[in-house]
Amino acid sequence: MTILHLALAADWDAARQAGEYRVSTIGRTLDDVGFIHACADHEQLRGVVERFYRDVTDPLVLLSVDPAGLDVRVEEVAGDPPEAFPHIYGPLPVSAVTAVQPFTPPGRLQ
Repeated sequence: MTILHLALAADWDAARQAGEYRVSTIGRTLDDVGFIHACADHEQLRGVVERFYRDVTDPLVLLSVDPAGLDVRVEEVAGDPPEAFPHIYGPLPVSAVTAVQPFTPPGRLQ
């Protein structure tokens, strides 16, 4: 099983230097939110991109994360209908990231 996290490329570069990733979502840290947002699959990711990342112009990367050994909790998020998302409690070690791919939201020119 793999979970997904969309990150600003600059935040991921900083995490690689530090050895761990501590960004929850755009403009919010693990310390701010208490967990790192993630997606269970690409379908869930599409909805997140549509709601929160469509207007982001900074370079993005998609992190594939092996959740083994991490404190990952699948929690329901209010919505219509409600949806269950994986949340990573604690910093994400760069060693848990199995793949990093450049990501361009659909409709945005590269």
